[in-house]
Amino acid sequence: MEKSVKIYSLSFFEAKSYFFAALFVAGNLFLPFVIHHLPPLYAGAPNNGLIWLPIYFFTLIAAYKYGFRVGLLTAIFSPLLNSLLFGMPMVAALPVILTKSVLLAGAAAFFAHKAGKVSFFAILFAILAYQIIGTGIEVIINNFNMQASLSDLRFGTPGMLIQLFGGYLVLKLLR
Repeated sequence: MEKSVKIYSLSFFEAKSYFFAALFVAGNLFLPFVIHHLPPLYAGAPNNGLIWLPIYFFTLIAAYKYGFRVGLLTAIFSPLLNSLLFGMPMVAALPVILTKSVLLAGAAAFFAHKAGKVSFFAILFAILAYQIIGTGIEVIINNFNMQASLSDLRFGTPGMLIQLFGGYLVLKLLR
């Protein structure tokens, strides 16, 4: 029988919330930096960020393990600091990335709460929820430009698989 994992829900009034959010934001600064400096996956590939979706990885972990508030802090500050410090994501992409990040924080916290443990399917549902809802919102933000709006779904499958399998593994290790 699988040992249950403590899922936390920290408040904005706990110093631990900011400590954990800072750790996850640091991870979301480091991982995209490394990913963007790797050679392209294949000739003619879009930028590595579109393929690996690294900005979302630690947001998933933060929200799933420590709740919506830590996830929200991570979801907001990761893209903003990455853009400010490294120029990626570009400022024009921030509305979409912030929207999807916040959706991921909400979905991960919600499905973690419902599952009450680290669950492969809860993580899968969180990823599907933020991608499907986020893509719908992205279509509106991009003035119904379907090609731009479907980029995560067209190119980001490897990144979503890393979120799913890597996220599951990291969350299992954190218990």
